[in-house]
Amino acid sequence: MKNLIMYCITNQRSALLEQLPYNLVGVGKKKFTKNYIDCSKMINIQKKEKFYSELTFHYWFWKNKLPKVNEKIWIGFCQKRRFWVKKNIKVSNFFQLKKNLITDIPKSFDKYNSILCKSINVNNPKKMKIIKRGLRNIIKDPGVLFIKEKQTIKLHFDMHHGYGVLDKAIDCMNIRDREDFRKFVSKNSIFNPHIMCISKKKILEKWFTDLFRWLFDCEKIFGFKNLAGYDQQRLYAYLAERYLPFWFKKYSKNKELNWMFFDTTKKINFK
Repeated sequence: MKNLIMYCITNQRSALLEQLPYNLVGVGKKKFTKNYIDCSKMINIQKKEKFYSELTFHYWFWKNKLPKVNEKIWIGFCQKRRFWVKKNIKVSNFFQLKKNLITDIPKSFDKYNSILCKSINVNNPKKMKIIKRGLRNIIKDPGVLFIKEKQTIKLHFDMHHGYGVLDKAIDCMNIRDREDFRKFVSKNSIFNPHIMCISKKKILEKWFTDLFRWLFDCEKIFGFKNLAGYDQQRLYAYLAERYLPFWFKKYSKNKELNWMFFDTTKKINFK
């Protein structure tokens, strides 16, 4: 018997996604068929999807579905272009992807209560990009140009989503996590990306509670009106992406699994 319920979130219909053994979720303004979960019904933040992205479903799931889930079942989240896979191998077609998808969790994972996707490292930006996008960081500390240990999650966020934005967001975080999280982003260059996790009911309830309390407080600072462009429009999703690995490493016993990029919204070679 399968012990994993996986939800795959997309903002557009995909014939390929519809062939996967996952629960499909439609977010955004486009219309979806009945085989996609509709996040605009019941308790929801669908109107914020432009800024929250897949978190729109996470909130809906937390408020409407999570209370009914069996505590022993693993619950996972993936996206239309990023999937949990058994092996870190190169796949050339959709059928190979489907064969490599994780559909249940091994018994050996029972000693863990959360799973994160394999981490990425952001300490290797091109110097010209740091100069172009991180000038204020260089003025504050020229070492960020040459010392890899200083090319941290915080520097990466400052460069791509606004200088000082992450610091302002951390300032309104709960006292229990505030300085620990600040240290995490200031000292580390490695994190588990894409707001992807697999966990169980008890842990997810705590995670969603802390996450959305923080993001709703962040709204009081950043709002929505001035968030535009690729770098800032999805600000609340970018914040959650950095918070997730910190939170799960602090409050759960976790294990990493493989993930891969595969675009199911384009025409794919089936052979």
